[in-house]
Amino acid sequence: MPVLHPALPYAPWTRPAGRRLPGVMPLARADWLMVDAAYAPQMAERRKLLAERPADVLGLLPEGQEAAAEVLEEVMRDLPEHGFALEGARVTCPDGFTMEIDPTRPLWTLGHLLQADFCLLQKQGAEHVLTGAVLCFPSSWTLAEKLGKPMIRIHKPVESYDGQMGARVQRMFDLMRPEQPLWRANLLDYVDPALFQPRSERAPKQRSRESAYLRSERQCLLKLPRSGAVVFSIHTAVIPRDRLTPEQAAALREIEAGSAQAGS
Repeated sequence: MPVLHPALPYAPWTRPAGRRLPGVMPLARADWLMVDAAYAPQMAERRKLLAERPADVLGLLPEGQEAAAEVLEEVMRDLPEHGFALEGARVTCPDGFTMEIDPTRPLWTLGHLLQADFCLLQKQGAEHVLTGAVLCFPSSWTLAEKLGKPMIRIHKPVESYDGQMGARVQRMFDLMRPEQPLWRANLLDYVDPALFQPRSERAPKQRSRESAYLRSERQCLLKLPRSGAVVFSIHTAVIPRDRLTPEQAAALREIEAGSAQAGS
């Protein structure tokens, strides 16, 4: 049974500034993490994937271990502000699920606590490289194909992510400050509402207009103060098209009309 949101919890693309690539905006440090109306069913899906398919949803290179431990520390510090109860190493989540924090498995632990996926990007040479992730809800990509790859290679199938865009993103990463997270959100057409949708780079792309579902990712960037790694978090929402607000529906029609015109 699909896990759907009652409404989109974010929609920056309703404003022109939110549509320009890469479309990142400043974010208050306290708003980096998010717990929303779909927390309980999404977490049930995440915990099931972590138990049944750990090799598909978890990956960590040796050079990413320090950053993985640090991001868990940052998250633990913020959890009480989002409805979590901490007692020593034990955490009670907003859905009543309780667990012991395992510092030897930081990404596994994060995957059991929050709806978002977390990717670790660390500077190696001229580019940031994906050194670890908990990725339960991939949107048409696989962790196995991206782990250990630099940003420009990770985005190889994305037409809009060319050398110029890659240079802009790299400058942004280099200039980021730990106290100032950034965020953006995308909006994608999907025929299938499933949250776990891995797809190999070699697999053909399914293109469909006016699909029944819309999938949106709230993507946040946070630079870790000790390691300097950039954490890329992905909070996913899926809704039927008819759950858009009138403002969101009007903005989407504008976006789709612009895309059609550009492609004609």
